[in-house]
Amino acid sequence: MVEELIGAVAAAAAGGLVYLASAARVVKQYERGVVFRLGRLHGEVRRPGFNLIVPAVDRMRKVNMQIVTMPVPAQEGITRDNVTVRVDAVVYFKVVDPGAAVVNVEDYRFAVSQMAQTSLRSIIGKSELDDLLSNREKLNQGLELMIDSPAVEWGVTIDRVEIKDVSLPDTMKRSMARQAEADRERRARLINADAEYQASKKLSQAAQQMADTPSALQLRLLQTVMAVAAEKNSTLVLPIPVELLRFLERGHQEGGQQAPAPAERPVDTAEQPVDTTEQAIDQLRHAVEQ
Repeated sequence: MVEELIGAVAAAAAGGLVYLASAARVVKQYERGVVFRLGRLHGEVRRPGFNLIVPAVDRMRKVNMQIVTMPVPAQEGITRDNVTVRVDAVVYFKVVDPGAAVVNVEDYRFAVSQMAQTSLRSIIGKSELDDLLSNREKLNQGLELMIDSPAVEWGVTIDRVEIKDVSLPDTMKRSMARQAEADRERRARLINADAEYQASKKLSQAAQQMADTPSALQLRLLQTVMAVAAEKNSTLVLPIPVELLRFLERGHQEGGQQAPAPAERPVDTAEQPVDTTEQAIDQLRHAVEQ
């Protein structure tokens, strides 16, 4: 009798252990458990930790609550300004309602992936090339709204959407490079023209100042001569300015008035006029000899 009782207790304990092993479920910290009892959603979502279900009656499905990083395959489309591009993106999303993610959609990952691809193609057709290249923040927000609207019913929320890369045809790349080069050349010409304009104003002011003070022109000429002569690698030909000849001529005339006048000889009006250039040279030679 005692042996039968011990055997019954052992059998009951073994059955209990088997039942506990089949009924025990462990939900991790980043997961939630959704229990179906006879095919119907039963009770609340099971929290992380040790949980028990009814074997052969209940079935638990675990749902990952972590943020999922899903790359969107590159989509080829034509922009609003008729440019063919290939754009790829990445979607960050997570499950906020495990029951809806299991019941309302067959595979929420595949559903989000397909919705992201169709939304990306739609956003390409609505945008221009300049927006895809320089105004991505606005496009990311629009793409996020397009994906998040149907995903709410699936118990999924879109955390962030980013456009990764925009691939352009080689012909378009060359055209953009030529456009950028032409724009830089235009700016360089404008800068050079502005510099010439400012330099011409300064030169005009300098010329006016030198016209008022002729000696300044002579000083500037001497400074230029000194700058050229400092190299000592060229032959310098210095022209004699007309002002110097006039100065020497005035000095020669003043000296001739102070000295006794020589005997005048009659001038034959029939003689040819003396060359003014030869007179200037003779006067300059005479002044140098004195």
